[in-house]
This record gives sequence, structure tokens and C-alpha cells, in this order.
Amino acid sequence: MESISDPYVIHYPRIAAVADSAGKRVELIEFFDCTGGAMWSKKHYAQSPIVEDVRCVGSTMRYLLKAGSVDLALEGSRFPAGISSCIVDGDEIAVTYIGMGGGGVGAAACRSDATGVLRSRSDPAGGGKVAGATLWLQRMQRIVIGVDDTDTPDEGATWTLVHNISRSVEDEHTVYLSHTIVQLFPVAYRTKNCVALAAEFATTDPESLISRFRTLLEKYTLSTKTGMAVYSGFSVSDNLLEYGRKVKRGEVDSGLISSIRDPCLRIIIHGRGITGAVAAIPFFTRYEEALELCSGKT
Repeated sequence: MESISDPYVIHYPRIAAVADSAGKRVELIEFFDCTGGAMWSKKHYAQSPIVEDVRCVGSTMRYLLKAGSVDLALEGSRFPAGISSCIVDGDEIAVTYIGMGGGGVGAAACRSDATGVLRSRSDPAGGGKVAGATLWLQRMQRIVIGVDDTDTPDEGATWTLVHNISRSVEDEHTVYLSHTIVQLFPVAYRTKNCVALAAEFATTDPESLISRFRTLLEKYTLSTKTGMAVYSGFSVSDNLLEYGRKVKRGEVDSGLISSIRDPCLRIIIHGRGITGAVAAIPFFTRYEEALELCSGKT
């Protein structure tokens, strides 16, 4: 007879956390295996006062948290589980979950052994018990890499190359979070579809990530006009988003990049594709807007 080693636990594959420079806001990124459980958590955890926003991105659930601790007035069915604390302390982030019944199992048992958890403290869970867990995670930094113009009219595809490079640079310091194809205005000199790419990472070693990504990009690009840019902020600035929207609406002068004046933005490879590479960055995980084809200035 077949058996299940842990029939009442669903293990989260990975949990990561990125924080802003002040340690006041955190994005908690949970890679999930069970869609139903993740959606249940999304519904109920959103009621926690320290949770500012929740969104599903691919196979991850992302909780935007403000640092602090609160007491949760849990109630069966209506508010059975939540996040009660998020503390940024140096290089670590401590997140506390609490839940009742099955919500307690999710809080205490399912997340504690996920990759990315440095250590944890959990209560016994199951049945009708209220149980909680605190997870300590590495404090990571968000890096978004924009790339454009790696192919030729005869071969190549930027979106596949960027994904494969992003997978290749993952290691114990860096997690590949998302891949976003960004439709740009179809200029006359495009290869065919005129899209750029934004790849998002959480990392504790940004310089190594950027260097390794650049090395692979320069090795495998088929174009002499490749552009690569890097953004190291927790969230993108309004002027970078405005620039990206301009590039989606029409052809822009390459000198427009100099008007952005964002200290988080770095130009790494300055080929003609840098216009699209920079424009792709503000649309990371904004898939609907990223894929929209704009036919003019409005």
C-alpha cells in the first residue's frame, strides 16, 4: 500500500524577503506548491493590519508588509489566520504567522522548512489549536535587469535568452523572481516584435549577480547593439515609469535616458538597445500594462 510521509503538511518550496533601505517595508515572496492553500492565505492574510497589499505573481504570492507587530483578533471562518509581525533586524527579517485549525498548520508547519528560512520557531499545530510560527529570513535586495536587442533578423530571441541567463545565475545568494516581456512601440529598425525584457531577482550579492549576468549576456548575444540596465530600488520611481510609458507610446531620442536622474538606475551595456532595456524595468510583474501595444502618442 502506498503511504504519505507527512499527510497533513504541504511544504512551501521557498520563501524570500526583500526590504527597502530604511527597513520599513518588506515584500515577502512565498513560492507555493498548492494553489488552493496560497489563495486561501491571500484572502485571509490581507486582513492583517501590517499587510498593505497582496498579489499573485506566477507561482509566488507576494505580501507587501510594513514593519511592526500587532495582535490579531482571529475568528473561525472570518479571520482564521494572518501575519502578526514583521521585524527587520540587520541582515535578517523575522516574520510571524498565526492561525487556528488548518490555518495554524499552514502558519506553523507548512512554511518552517522552506528553502530560504534560516531558522524557525513553531507551535504544535492541528485540530482546533491556535498555532503560530516565526521564520527568520535573509534580508535581500531587489535587482531588476532590463535587456533589449540580442537577436538578429535570422536567429535568436531576447525573451528566451534572458530567462535562461536568469536561471543560470541563481545560487545561494540570488533568487530569480520574475520575467516580464515588455511590448515597446514598433520602431522601423526593430527585429520583428519590438519587445524588451525585465528580469527580477532577490539577492544578497548584487555585484556578483550583475557581473555574471553581463558575462553571459555578452557571450550569447547575437547583436552588436545589445543594451543592459540595472535597477536596485525597492520600487521604481515615477520618472522611470513615465520614461517607460513614453517608449511604449512612440519612438524616443536615445538622449532621453539622461533625463531620468535616478540614483538606483545603472547603465551596464550601452548599445542601441539601451532605450528598450531601461524602458522595460518599470514594468516588471505589471504584465497587463507591459504587454499592451500602444499605436501612438496617447
